[in-house]
Amino acid sequence: MKKKRTKRIIQVSLLVGTAISLFFVPWLLVWAWILPLPNTIQEQAEQAVDHGFEGVIIYVDQSNETPKHYTAGWHNREDKTPAKPDALFKIASISKLYTAVAVTKLVSDNRLSLNKSLSYYLPEIAKGIENSDEITIKMLVQHRSGIPNYTDTPDYWANPKESNKENLELILGKPAEFEPNDDYQYCNTNYLLLSMIMDKILNHPHFQYIQEEILTPLKLENTYASLSDVNMENVMSGYHLGHDPDLKNDEMGIVATAEDVGTFVKALNDGTLLNSNEQKIYSSIYEYKHSGWVPGYQSFVEYYEDIDAVVVEFYSTTDADLLLWNTAEIVNNRIVRIISEK
Repeated sequence: MKKKRTKRIIQVSLLVGTAISLFFVPWLLVWAWILPLPNTIQEQAEQAVDHGFEGVIIYVDQSNETPKHYTAGWHNREDKTPAKPDALFKIASISKLYTAVAVTKLVSDNRLSLNKSLSYYLPEIAKGIENSDEITIKMLVQHRSGIPNYTDTPDYWANPKESNKENLELILGKPAEFEPNDDYQYCNTNYLLLSMIMDKILNHPHFQYIQEEILTPLKLENTYASLSDVNMENVMSGYHLGHDPDLKNDEMGIVATAEDVGTFVKALNDGTLLNSNEQKIYSSIYEYKHSGWVPGYQSFVEYYEDIDAVVVEFYSTTDADLLLWNTAEIVNNRIVRIISEK
């Protein structure tokens, strides 16, 4: 009797626990996961709009096939303009791939050293950053510096700063998160500092170097340093749940088309962008895929070796809880499954 009673208590406990767990499950994620896999990427793009994204752009470049675009939803919700395959999009942290390539090329040309310190290159701010004499360029690239992340400042995205100087001031004088090279923590401050270092050693804006060494050789004519360089009608609108206004006019760095991003990442992965020495350097310091998030815009790019394809996904809606980020990752996985199973 005791065993039966214990078993019954365990069963009841499991049922209660399951009920509690189900209560807290984000049903959007469950729904996005369990829906039957569509036959086409276009159907999946339209399904993503049903999940809450205002606009979607997908770009697929698979070997031996013509690159293809897929769109769903709105380019501009207010004007009811359908999503455009060639729209410019804020690629956010995908831009770190371009920075890492630029650093690689400068290191290969002996204009920058991975092993020299932050204080060596930027002595003027060294006192404001703990361990600046121990933090190397390589640690900045690899997010192993321990420097605080300025975008983690409370309520940062409610009132983002407009310049590197203002962003840097948010973390100057703050204690390190950890000792240099002792841990990993994704940190936008690292790449802000890398951009400052490149500006200094080049004696001109580092995006000019990216233009000369990456964009022009690859014939990427739809990648721009900022919104000030583009026709705003070509920029996809961005929306954040709970915040009604269109966010496309907020300056957030590099904007590009999905095709330009895909072409860049394909060249990065297939060896046509970097020479053998540069390839060796790059593979030792950074990754070959990336994602990005700023209010209103989330973006993903990855080369999938098993299907020999580069896939880019742009989603023009974000939320504070990152529920839509997780939904996007589910959609991304389903897109790759569709390509694999066709």
